[in-house]
Amino acid sequence: MALSTKIRRKLSLNKKELLVRVGTQQSMIAIGAILSALGFVVFQVPYNLAAGGVSGIGIIVKHYTGFSVGYFILLSNIPLFVLGYFYLGKWRFIWSSTLAMLIFSLGTEYFANALPDYNGQFPLTNNSLLASIYAGVLYGIGSGLIYRFGGTIGGTSVPARIIHNKTGFPLSQSYLITDMGIIVVAGLVFTMETSMLALITLVLTGIFSDYVLEGTAQTRTVSIVSKNANRIRDAVVHELHRGVSHWDVTGGYSGEHRTMLYFTVLRSRIYDVKFIVSRIDPDAFMVVGVSQQTWGGFNGRKL
Repeated sequence: MALSTKIRRKLSLNKKELLVRVGTQQSMIAIGAILSALGFVVFQVPYNLAAGGVSGIGIIVKHYTGFSVGYFILLSNIPLFVLGYFYLGKWRFIWSSTLAMLIFSLGTEYFANALPDYNGQFPLTNNSLLASIYAGVLYGIGSGLIYRFGGTIGGTSVPARIIHNKTGFPLSQSYLITDMGIIVVAGLVFTMETSMLALITLVLTGIFSDYVLEGTAQTRTVSIVSKNANRIRDAVVHELHRGVSHWDVTGGYSGEHRTMLYFTVLRSRIYDVKFIVSRIDPDAFMVVGVSQQTWGGFNGRKL
C-alpha cells in the first residue's frame, strides 16, 4: 500500500510538472507570436517590406486587392497545415504550430485595425530604413521565442521542411530560395529600394531569431595538449575552480605521448587560462572553441 501511494504521488507530481511545462511553453509561444505580429504590422506593412514568407505574399496581395493581410495569412496556412499534418508529424505538428499561427494572423489583423486609431502617429517613423531594421529586430525576437519553445508560424517553412525530409535538401537553402523569390517579386511590384530594405529585414530577423534561440555564447571550451598536463590541470582546478577531463594522446607526426586536457570556462577567463598555460608550459598546444550552451558544473559551481 505504501509503495502504491508513493507511485500515485509521483505520477501526480509528474502531471503537475507536465502541466506547468506545457503552460510555460504555450505562453512563451503566444508572447513570441504577439511580438512578431506587432513588428510586422508596425514596421513592415506600412512600407510594403515583403521580407519573404506567407506574410510577404500577403503584403503583395493586399497591394493589388486590398485584402486583409491577417486573414490572408490565416487562410493560406490552412492548406499548408494539411500538408504538414500528413508529412510533418500529424497532431504533433498541429499542436506545436496552431497556436502561434492563429495568434500571429489574428494579432496582425487586430493591430492593423487598432493601432492607427490608438496612436495618432502611425506608422511610428517616416524613415523606411529604420522601419526595416526594427522590423527585423522585433520579428526576429518574436520568432526566436516561438522556435525556442517548440512552435512554428507555419507558412513557407512547411513546404521547406517537407522538401528537406523527402530529398535532404538543406533547410537554410530552401528558406533562402523561397524568401528571396518573394523579395524579388516585391521589388518588381513596388520598387527595388523596397526590395533591398526587405532584405535587411530578412537578415536581421535571422540574426535576432538565432540570438534568442541559442543565446549568447558566454562559455568557451578549451583543449590543451601538454607534457606538463598535471600541473596545468591542478592550476585550472584550484585557481579557476573548473573541473577538467583528461586522456592520453599520441602525436600523429612526432609519435610522442602527451596528455590532453578538456574543460569549459567563461569567456572572460580565457586570458587567465592563457596565463596559466604560458607560465607552466609555453610549448603547450591550446585550442579555444565556442560553446553555445553548457550544463552542469564543478562541485555545484556554475559557470
